[in-house]
Amino acid sequence: MSEKHVVEAKGAPQAIGPYSAAVKTDTMVFTAGQLGVDPGSGEFSSGDIQSQTRQALENLRAVLLAAGSSLTNVIKTTVFLRDMDEFKAMNEVYAEFFKEEYPARSAVQVARLPKDAAVEIEAVALLD
Repeated sequence: MSEKHVVEAKGAPQAIGPYSAAVKTDTMVFTAGQLGVDPGSGEFSSGDIQSQTRQALENLRAVLLAAGSSLTNVIKTTVFLRDMDEFKAMNEVYAEFFKEEYPARSAVQVARLPKDAAVEIEAVALLD
């Protein structure tokens, strides 16, 4: 039976509640949603969807690396958007991070995100 292990990701923003950045098993890692918050300042670099998407994916990359994985090992993402009208702009940045053999993905508009973020992205990935 697999055991679960909490992942601490120093290169990503600290959790803003009682949850872990990620939890991994022997073969997989499950991340918490990542906002477009700069890990150094704890603030958004900008309010626009593209800047926040880029930072959220950089934060996701840092969490995955801390867990022993990478963006290339991602098998599923979920993207939470404040406004589905921003889907196209988010998708342009998302395509910079994920190439052919894309992970499965769901994208939904939500009523509100933590810190009034524009986007939050979580992932499930295989371990290296």
